[in-house]
Amino acid sequence: MAKNEKTSKNVASKASKILSDPKSTKAQKSVAASALTQAPDKKKR
Repeated sequence: MAKNEKTSKNVASKASKILSDPKSTKAQKSVAASALTQAPDKKKR
């Protein structure tokens, strides 16, 4: 993945929901975690 490619807010939000869902499979959680590590950092106020 190129340095400038980031996960969109929409995908990051869905990935967060997958990680918090106890019914999610190990594979789903792995993909979701990967997507979140590529998400841009939240801006500080």
